[in-house]
Amino acid sequence: MADAAEEIFAAVRAAANNGAPLYLQLKKSIEDAVRRGIIGPGDALPSERDIAARADVSRVTVRKAVQDLVKGGILVQRHGSGTFVAPRVERVEQSLSLLTSFTEDMARRGMTVRSEWLDRGVYAPSPEEMMVLGLSSTDMVARISRLRIANDTPLAIERASLSSSVLPDPRTIDASLYATLEKTGNRPVRAMQRISAANLGEADARLLQVPVGSAGLNIERISYLATGKAIEFTRSIYRGDTYDFVAELRLASPTEQAGAR
Repeated sequence: MADAAEEIFAAVRAAANNGAPLYLQLKKSIEDAVRRGIIGPGDALPSERDIAARADVSRVTVRKAVQDLVKGGILVQRHGSGTFVAPRVERVEQSLSLLTSFTEDMARRGMTVRSEWLDRGVYAPSPEEMMVLGLSSTDMVARISRLRIANDTPLAIERASLSSSVLPDPRTIDASLYATLEKTGNRPVRAMQRISAANLGEADARLLQVPVGSAGLNIERISYLATGKAIEFTRSIYRGDTYDFVAELRLASPTEQAGAR
């Protein structure tokens, strides 16, 4: 890191002579070093005091540059440990035309999947759950919430609701909810999915290990059995820097065009 640091700081010292804002030059120098592979994922940066001394700038300048890079996901700060280059995240491409589970999606890509359970229990339904799942006020709803992780990178937070008549004990779920439902003949065959942009709040950002305010994708899905009965209501949030959703489009047939008029 010593040679790499000297290259970064030399560029900042040179910028002092041309009037460039020093925090922007320091930020650009670190970004360039990461992009060129001079410093890589997991590498530690020198301390704030050391950077200020070697770049001949104030600690306020260093702090502002580092904070901007943390917000941009280039660097991560670990309390009591220091500042590091953020891990490189592999993007995942997911088709919008297939109804599959997270476990199935990742397994097809050869990725190691695990979950951290945030909640598994049976509760009185909310008004929204009653409306979507067709429940009465005396029915109960099974809720499962979990952090979905692939190759040790947290990708998504899933919060699913199902009637307790379909899933009386959420603790029976192992890796895949759909695999559990398939055993009882309740695996959904189609779904309606709505995707919207979001900025991650503090709690979700902490779970997904990204800065607060980072781009995310809110995904709301209602899944149905072949009978047309809604069986699953899931609200998920995905990291915006890891997911690309892909849809195949085709030209409508003359019959379909006529029906759209």
